[in-house]
Amino acid sequence: MAAAGVPTGEDSAAEARASEEKAARLQDVPYTRLCSSKSILTVNGKFPGPTLYGRVGDTLIVDVINRASENVTIHWHGVKQPRNPWTDGPVYITQCPIRPGTNFSQRIILSDEIGTLWWHAHIEWSRATVYGALIVLPKEGDAFPFPKPSAEIPIILGEWWKSDIRQVLSEALQTGSDPNASDAFLINGQPGDQYVPHQNMAKHTNNVMNNIMFFKIANHNLTVVGSDAAYTKPFTTDYVAISPGQTIDILLEANQQPSQYYMASRPHNIAGNFANTTTTAILVYIGNYTAPSSPPLPTLPNIDDASSANNFTASLRSLATTDHPIDVPQKADTELLFTLSVNIFECGLNESCNGALQGRFRASINNVTFVQPKIDILEAYYKRVTGVYEEDFPGNPPFQFNYTMEFVPRLLWVPQNGTRVRVVEYNSSVELVFQGTNILGGTYHPMHLHGYSFYVVGRGNGNFDRATNPSGYNLVDPPLQNTIAIPRNGWTAIRFKANNPGVWLLHCHLERHVSWGMEMAFIVKEGTSRDAKMLPRPADMPKC
Repeated sequence: MAAAGVPTGEDSAAEARASEEKAARLQDVPYTRLCSSKSILTVNGKFPGPTLYGRVGDTLIVDVINRASENVTIHWHGVKQPRNPWTDGPVYITQCPIRPGTNFSQRIILSDEIGTLWWHAHIEWSRATVYGALIVLPKEGDAFPFPKPSAEIPIILGEWWKSDIRQVLSEALQTGSDPNASDAFLINGQPGDQYVPHQNMAKHTNNVMNNIMFFKIANHNLTVVGSDAAYTKPFTTDYVAISPGQTIDILLEANQQPSQYYMASRPHNIAGNFANTTTTAILVYIGNYTAPSSPPLPTLPNIDDASSANNFTASLRSLATTDHPIDVPQKADTELLFTLSVNIFECGLNESCNGALQGRFRASINNVTFVQPKIDILEAYYKRVTGVYEEDFPGNPPFQFNYTMEFVPRLLWVPQNGTRVRVVEYNSSVELVFQGTNILGGTYHPMHLHGYSFYVVGRGNGNFDRATNPSGYNLVDPPLQNTIAIPRNGWTAIRFKANNPGVWLLHCHLERHVSWGMEMAFIVKEGTSRDAKMLPRPADMPKC
């Protein structure tokens, strides 16, 4: 989330400072070195990693040099990468991992994205420490559709385990249990002084692994002007609810009595292991005043306040002006319904499982738990290698039931394993409805689609009804997003034009759900014209 101040009248000086800062930041762009110690994996020795800057339509070249002792990949979250799935980053979907001692030069092709995005590791749970912001500025000479900010401050929400993150994941997968809760949440890599005495103080990005987060600044209102690198109709709020993977652009007007004020963030959670803790940083006014011994803390929504989380998400609307038009499909050529479930497998013989009912946690889309292949799907598709995946991912649930009934029968809890993809015709208009289920009590799911932004045209509680719900769709100014939180025991409908050929991952951005198999992939066919085909395969693609 990018938090920016309203102009103070010192624009020329601020622009000079911003120019100097940008020049310094750009020194981080050409390469990325990955280093590891006994504790964490970092990028260029920084945690969080470097902030990258570009402009609308730019292409960035990032050389990823793996000097660590473990495999890694980097995903450019929210970048559509037109015709270029090769450097999208998800392991065994579009590439094999970058092995220790090897390099991969990644081409980051920006198109119409504008505002805040981010990048992160996309292999196992490495994104716990490997992440950073990606700021896409307007083209030279283009103005913001809001007052020009006098400063730009990336704020990244993160999560921290005292334990080795690889061990946390390994233990959970071995026992089939919910992973251990983190020890702290972070703002720009720091937990804040509400955990322990701490002297460090710390555009808004949520890298938290398993929770929607509430965020607030004491005594200040926030004006939301963008989400997921697309402008929104401005609206004023005193809090933000942000899903893992989502980005929010906000304007902060420093209009309070000069002093110090806490910003704070804590989770919204209704299921699973989580840390019921609050991370803080301090907003400091410049000037002569006596700093308070204890700055005011904001009052955040309750941890189980689903209404506040849902209401914030429902407030997002596309700007949809003449200068910033939208192109939402008015009808769909392909209609899909995907159920999202956390499931249970029975524990095998001679196994000891610690999941619900002494079983092993799994997760599924349309009752399919994704099995990661050993050759990436894009390579198999490009080279026509058989036996890596099946093209039969169901477009609708394999069997229908009351998805949000109070007690879902046990016979509906068990999914099927498979490496299955859904093939989509080039340039077709796709409507995808996500339906949460109440298996094991249900929870929310922040769903992220690679290679595309999509219009969120509808949402509601309970079961989606194809006969009645579409009449209430917003086809005028729906928000354009790449990550959307599906409400607990509810549904959300999205639409997009399948005009980006390649292999593109769809997954829940709660890491524990991904580890349990809540993902699938789309293959979007190529068109007939030259600009409707994938770009050539890079020569230095990592090898399996």
